Amino acid sequence: MKPENIFSAIPVKLEKEAFETLVSSSVVTIEKIISKGHRSPDGGWYDQEKNEWVLVLKGSAELTFADKTLVRLEEGDFIHIPPHKKHRVSWTDPDRETFWLAVHY
Repeated sequence: MKPENIFSAIPVKLEKEAFETLVSSSVVTIEKIISKGHRSPDGGWYDQEKNEWVLVLKGSAELTFADKTLVRLEEGDFIHIPPHKKHRVSWTDPDRETFWLAVHY
């Protein structure tokens, strides 16, 4: 077994968000997401079947929920999003990468 680093393998150009599945089973999926000024498409909402727990490891971002709640996440902040809680990424830091760890269960 060889350790890996969550901050390695940063794409040179981040024309779109980068998603990488780190671990997956029938019960849980853990993914790394890298954003840099990215946001969800206008009118685009995530409406997921599973729970999602999200942690911002580096950078900062804002999530907007369908009920108009705005949540800002800074380094170290995390949030639990229940199934079918419609949300979107409304902002990520355009000047540096935002590293997310997302756990879907």
